[in-house]
Amino acid sequence: MASLNVLLLPEPGSGHLMSLIEAGKRLLGHGGRSHAHEFTVTVLVVRPPTPESATEVDAHVRRVEASGIGVRFHHLPAEAPPTDCGGNLQAFKSRYLELYKPHVRAAARELRASALVIDFFATTVLDVARELAVPAYVYFTSTAGLLALTLRLPALEREVDADFEEYEGTVDVPGLPPVPAGSIPGFMGRKSSPNFTWFVYHGKRFMDPDGIIVNTAAELEPGLLASIAEGRCVPGRRPAPPLYPIGPVLDLGGASDEACVRWLDAQPRASVVFLCFGSLGWFDAAKAREVAAGLERSGHRFLWALRGPPAAGSRHPSDGDLDALLPEGFLERTEGRGLVWPRWAPQKAVLAHPAVGGFVTHCGWNSTLESLWHGVPLAPWPLYAEQHLNAFELVAGMGVAVPLQVDRKRDNLVEAAELERAVRSLMGGGSEEGRRAREKAAEMKAACRKAVAEGGSSHAALERLREAIREGAGAGTATA
Repeated sequence: MASLNVLLLPEPGSGHLMSLIEAGKRLLGHGGRSHAHEFTVTVLVVRPPTPESATEVDAHVRRVEASGIGVRFHHLPAEAPPTDCGGNLQAFKSRYLELYKPHVRAAARELRASALVIDFFATTVLDVARELAVPAYVYFTSTAGLLALTLRLPALEREVDADFEEYEGTVDVPGLPPVPAGSIPGFMGRKSSPNFTWFVYHGKRFMDPDGIIVNTAAELEPGLLASIAEGRCVPGRRPAPPLYPIGPVLDLGGASDEACVRWLDAQPRASVVFLCFGSLGWFDAAKAREVAAGLERSGHRFLWALRGPPAAGSRHPSDGDLDALLPEGFLERTEGRGLVWPRWAPQKAVLAHPAVGGFVTHCGWNSTLESLWHGVPLAPWPLYAEQHLNAFELVAGMGVAVPLQVDRKRDNLVEAAELERAVRSLMGGGSEEGRRAREKAAEMKAACRKAVAEGGSSHAALERLREAIREGAGAGTATA
């Protein structure tokens, strides 16, 4: 019997690509009982719109191909990126993936697709699946919180008179406490923005697939998943398509021999606060000096990944120029208890290290899941995308983080005194909020690991997904 070919269509950014590849590995049974005889997983590779991102994605693809894990790749013909999105990144991603509909249609026929799993920016491609009578699933790389908000957005567009960036009230997202408007993602801030328009569209289309695969676990976001499943996020209490929370979906491989990890070897257990802000996070001198003052006054050990502004033509931070970014004498005064790391940091290896006891983070969902996998409590410093909503959920919803006051009107600045307070709380300064965050993070570590183990909630959701794909394939496969 021929295997069922499941096609994966990621957004071409490396974060979405790698998360969907990891989900594909789970479908094949990587790390557990193999289903490779039953399923084939083929990634449809969309050419990234810039040479820099293309080089990064090509490197990921070559590494996965060389690993022998069985994930295949099919490169779609390149399309010219849209040029009229005016810096609206979410609109750009949605428009760019829409251009690939004819190529996805051709690939589905050529490869005899049994199912199509698409990135949540690619909901226009659901039309192709419907046309070909191929079961389709949306893969949601972020939180159930953002999924619930996006499902609510078409109704919120009517219910809330003002733009969210000017609104002073709270927003009702079933499954969360009332959400301050200041925690709504910036790309939803103005109703006139193409980004907002596209997310309203996606929120409507999320009701159309055969299921939604979410990179979370039932134990992490139980109230949100229930509110979505029960239809409390859309008018008329229409239940969402079946949900498959299969997370945490993480690539946890790869030890590191970087000097910053060796430095941790000499530190006491759970004594170091780690500060790192993702692949796009960087600080200017004004922000860096506030951080330096806060860390110095906190008295705690720290490992700080400090990056500088991107070079011309790049989105990625440069290596930090410590002489330009840090106050005079800071490195000398903190020598022995702190390390400023001016390059890319091996975050997975750092969070896995027993010396790390807290994480000041931009709240990217992959970073957050890595932290919770290792039971490390957080202090959220959101910078872009949906990270302000993530920060709110981590503090008010999950309880795994201590609050950190971030001034969005001052380019997400955190003042030194506020960082000092949060670090002291996070690292055991006697505050009740810090104690609760540490306890809850330890609980989530156990819950995450149990969820993906055999018999766990995410393991069961993955098996339900496999069964749904089997049943859907019985109804038809795309033919040439």
